[in-house]
Amino acid sequence: MASEPKMSRAAKRAAKKAETDPTKMSRRRQIVETYRMSKQGDPRIGLWMAGMFVVGAMVGGAIFYLIPAGSGTFNLVISIIGALMFGLLAMMITFSRRAQRAAFARLEGQPGAGARALSMLRRGWKIDEVVGFTKQQDMVHRVVGPPGIVLVGEGNPNRLKALMVSERRKHERVAADTPIHEVIVGNEDGQVRLPKLTRHVQKLGRQVKPAEITDVLNRLKALDAQRPKVPLPRGPVPTSMKGMRGNMRGR
Repeated sequence: MASEPKMSRAAKRAAKKAETDPTKMSRRRQIVETYRMSKQGDPRIGLWMAGMFVVGAMVGGAIFYLIPAGSGTFNLVISIIGALMFGLLAMMITFSRRAQRAAFARLEGQPGAGARALSMLRRGWKIDEVVGFTKQQDMVHRVVGPPGIVLVGEGNPNRLKALMVSERRKHERVAADTPIHEVIVGNEDGQVRLPKLTRHVQKLGRQVKPAEITDVLNRLKALDAQRPKVPLPRGPVPTSMKGMRGNMRGR
């Protein structure tokens, strides 16, 4: 009997990557892997999920039991179904939020963490990573959206001051009529904590119309063409079960 051919190193790497690629995992395995990784940063996530399931089940069961739905047996069955539905919903919401919190905890302090947090912004926002940087890995990211231009800095506050001033001047030259906001990511006074970064940017208001955003992006193309590209580790912060896939295995 002929022996099976040995796999090449490239084939082995491809097979290993396929095993850890969230897009190739089953739904069940995605949930298991997300839970396992979240538990490393949040050991009590299982207790919270169990507790919220019980609370949700009690609330759901009480609501459905108090709604007149027919005979006693039928009402009991409906109450049990309602309890399970509310319990599972509460448990999954808790899982999603605590998994997101654990992901932020892993990201905090890492270069490019702000860029990955900004990836939570949805349609209507344009995120450009590392439009400015220093050799010490201080960096400025840019967000273009309803508030105008938002420059997000992360790194040493003292070094960021000069870098933010430089970036603001560059952007004012090509988009002088567009509001420019500055945000520093950090835990000190006047800074925005990483978990609150996206919400803070969204709360800056609507000062630019969609048609004006397109014009701003066109103006910024000439400025961006002169910049060197700095690669960052990929992997958005999970905001839902679907969004959690891209953050597994450090992807």
